[in-house]
Amino acid sequence: MSNLTHLLEAAAAGDRQAAADLLPLVYDELRALAAVRMAAESPGHTLDATALVHEAYLRLVGQADAARWDNRGHFFAAAAEAMRRILVDHARHRRRQRHGGDRTRIELNDDLPADAVDSDLLAVDEVIDQMAEHDPPSAELVKLHVFAGLTLDRAAEVLGISSRTAYRNWAYARAWMFRRLGGEGSAPGG
Repeated sequence: MSNLTHLLEAAAAGDRQAAADLLPLVYDELRALAAVRMAAESPGHTLDATALVHEAYLRLVGQADAARWDNRGHFFAAAAEAMRRILVDHARHRRRQRHGGDRTRIELNDDLPADAVDSDLLAVDEVIDQMAEHDPPSAELVKLHVFAGLTLDRAAEVLGISSRTAYRNWAYARAWMFRRLGGEGSAPGG
């Protein structure tokens, strides 16, 4: 059993020292995932990659009922899901009526509404949840590729599937999501 796996198990069991020792080992990779994800967000987003990593890490190891991680890949899949949830919660928060969610925010240096990305994010999140009901492996692949910014090859490695299966599932998932999202424009993630 690797040191990382041991620390993951201990942190999941509530060992605060293990959680503290774990962060330096995974921080750089989590930060890289968050940076890729935040690059796709609208300019002026109130979260940055560092804040996203910290919030995701706190959700992963700070819960009393923290999940047990089987291995490094499982941990990073959980981290991708935590980042996805944080960004979706953030988008929902921005759209709330009491926070001016019914108003369109216009950036002065750009003619595109900044909340368009939030709307797209919420729509994609809803479609992924629908996909998870009938095809959980494809939904997990989409989460890792779209929300965590992993390449399909890296997502395949995390999920423990072949690259060929990942590319096949991605082609299916893109077509499925494209239909559910109304078939306008291109599917997310190119």
